[in-house]
Amino acid sequence: MKSIAVDMDQVLADFLGKASRACKERFNLSISKEEFDVAKLEAHHPELVKKFFLMINEPDFFRDLELLDPDAISVLKELSEHYEIYIATAAMDVPGCFNAKYEWLLEHFSFLNPEHFIFCGDKKVVKADYLIDDNVKQLHSFTGEGILYSQPYNECCEDFKRVRNWKEIRDLFLPVIHIND
Repeated sequence: MKSIAVDMDQVLADFLGKASRACKERFNLSISKEEFDVAKLEAHHPELVKKFFLMINEPDFFRDLELLDPDAISVLKELSEHYEIYIATAAMDVPGCFNAKYEWLLEHFSFLNPEHFIFCGDKKVVKADYLIDDNVKQLHSFTGEGILYSQPYNECCEDFKRVRNWKEIRDLFLPVIHIND
């Protein structure tokens, strides 16, 4: 059986939506999730970057993220009938997130094997046939076939096959089979 690894933030979970709202609430800083970029935040508001990283390392920050695409649940459930599914999240960047991410995954994807949740840094350690990720750097280091989940910050990348939502992922991995009568 072939395997698919799936990134969590900005593929399954709407991290940037919550980060945008939290910056408005805590720091009175309005940045839309489409414009949110930590490098830009650091360039324009360097004093807030340290506070931002402390905030996202709070034990419950990742616990109540919204689904990025509600179709993710049904599509992953269907894919799990034909592929071995792994969730690979670069949690080493935010070590305070482990429990919250684990609980979030259990809540939304209870049909997946929690032993297939991979908390890592560089995803070159992930041994799967495919990786669906929004991070171009992670896809470049991955040794299988990378699939780029489209986000505003990766639009200029043309190095990988691109998907824009979970219906496109379904169509890519579970093409419709036409049976001639």
